[in-house]
Amino acid sequence: MTEKNFEDPQGDEVRPDDEGSEAQVSDPESQDELTVDDILGAAQNADAAAEDAVIADLESALLVDLKRLQAEYANYRRRTEEQREREIERAKGEAVKGLLPVLDDLDRATKHGDLVEGTAFAAIGDKVRGVAERLGVTSYGEAGEAFDPQQHEAIFQAPTPGVTEPTILEVVEVGYRLGSVELRPAKVVVAVPAE
Repeated sequence: MTEKNFEDPQGDEVRPDDEGSEAQVSDPESQDELTVDDILGAAQNADAAAEDAVIADLESALLVDLKRLQAEYANYRRRTEEQREREIERAKGEAVKGLLPVLDDLDRATKHGDLVEGTAFAAIGDKVRGVAERLGVTSYGEAGEAFDPQQHEAIFQAPTPGVTEPTILEVVEVGYRLGSVELRPAKVVVAVPAE
C-alpha cells in the first residue's frame, strides 16, 4: 500500500499511521506528534465547554422568564381579587339601593311616632334595618356636623349669625354608604356665615 501524505489547512503534514488506524500530524515547529484522537478529544472538550455555556445561558433565560411569569401571575391574581371585591360591593349596592326608600319611610314613621314598640309594623321595620346592617349599610349626615361638599348635597343655604364655617342645620334626607361606596349623598340645609 502506498503511503500518501496530506496537508491540513494550517500547512501541517498529515500522514497515515503504519497500522492505518490513526493519522499523525507533524508540526514543523515542534517535534511532538498529535494523534487524530488527541485532536478529536480537544475538539470535543471545546464543544462540551461551548455546549455547557449555551445550556447555562438557556437556564438563565428560562429562570428570568419563569420569574417574570410568576410576577405577572401574582399581579393578575391581585387585580382579579380587587375586581371581584369591587363587583361584590357594586352588586350589594344595587340591591341595597332598592331598600333606601323603605329605610326613609321607616325613619319618617319613627319621627311621627307611627312605629310603636311591640307592633307588627315595628317588628317589620326592625327586620328591614337588620338586613341593611348585615349587608354593611351605614347612614350618615346629622345636624351640627361640618358641611362637606364631597359627602353632603346642600339643597338650601341659610345665612346664620354666629356661624364661622358651613354647618349642617337640618338633614332632609339621610345619606347611605356601603363600605367605601356612597349609595346616596345626604341632602341637607346648610347654615352659612351671615354677611
